[in-house]
Amino acid sequence: MAEIIKKATREGYAAALEELAQSPDIIVMDADLGAATKSATFKKFAPERFIDSGIAEANMMGVAAGLATCGKTVLASSFAMFATGRAFEQIRKSIAYPCLNVKICATHAGISVGEDGASHQCNEDIALMRTLPNMVVINPADAVEAKAAILEAVRHEGPVYVRLGRLAIPQVFNENYRFKIGKGQVLTDGNDVSIIATGLMVDEALKAKDILAKQGISARVINMATIKPIDKALVIESAKKTGCIVTAEEHSIIGGLGSAVAEVLSEECPTPMVRVGVNDTFGESGPAWELLKKYGLSAENIAKAAASAIAKK
Repeated sequence: MAEIIKKATREGYAAALEELAQSPDIIVMDADLGAATKSATFKKFAPERFIDSGIAEANMMGVAAGLATCGKTVLASSFAMFATGRAFEQIRKSIAYPCLNVKICATHAGISVGEDGASHQCNEDIALMRTLPNMVVINPADAVEAKAAILEAVRHEGPVYVRLGRLAIPQVFNENYRFKIGKGQVLTDGNDVSIIATGLMVDEALKAKDILAKQGISARVINMATIKPIDKALVIESAKKTGCIVTAEEHSIIGGLGSAVAEVLSEECPTPMVRVGVNDTFGESGPAWELLKKYGLSAENIAKAAASAIAKK
């Protein structure tokens, strides 16, 4: 049996930064968390283009915006709670509104922050960033996709939010994987239910597919790394093919992937669906994998949601 490779998506960020250090137009910023976010990787290769703003996230976003007006591409990092929560006004007014070339690469998102507890477990960041005009929102499934997404975000003109995690999670893709903004991928095909997952829930969705197969249920599993702009065509195609949808995300069911999919379906192709995610509650301190299970972010819960969605057809 092949060994399961596990890496945090923030490790993919580090790998991308090592490559990006070769470009003189790239600047990386952090808010005194470079070792944790892995942005300090860039400092090893290009210290003259690495700026630590200190514990001042709002100021960091303002400086990043200023540098972007001078033709630089800036990658600004902190924990998701601080990057999107504390600095929301600056992101809105100084980055999104003028559509500047700033890439917000936020780590330590979601319940999987674990022992840091509810104060640091940001389950609202996708919802916040989705509301901003001009903002692209990406939530990679593993470290391989994270690296590819960062490199693609840098090539994209305009602001991008990339959601990254602390927890080491199974690798879904091989090194030949290619990422494209706005495009989901069908990982396994099926006829009874479509499971649209994002982030670390993609691997759980693949496990759920195996659970369902033992029950005689054929599941289509989709990786939806780009939450905005969402792949509307793939959502509609999947709804028509299987007749019901399950979404799975390590984020509040309010405002995240589930909401984005529901918006598409309600307007384009009304379809029974069930959302799996954090159910409008704060987390608590504890081991990451235990918390994921407690809050229903598991393959078993996805399989139950699939059965529920099928019953609604």
